[in-house]
Amino acid sequence: MANSSNKIVVPEAKAAMEKFKMEAAQDVGVNLKQGYNGDLTSKQAGSIGGQMVKKMIESYENGLK
Repeated sequence: MANSSNKIVVPEAKAAMEKFKMEAAQDVGVNLKQGYNGDLTSKQAGSIGGQMVKKMIESYENGLK
């Protein structure tokens, strides 16, 4: 049985990832609430995920300098 790729390996990182997701949502103008957010459109959810990836890449690139 394969592990799900969306599970957080380090449990302590869960709160940090939630905060990061909330910040990314705020950056793109999407209001997330604690808990269930299944009412988001695909466009909104994609915008949040895209912003998270963008910020991760920027962080990595800044670490290379």
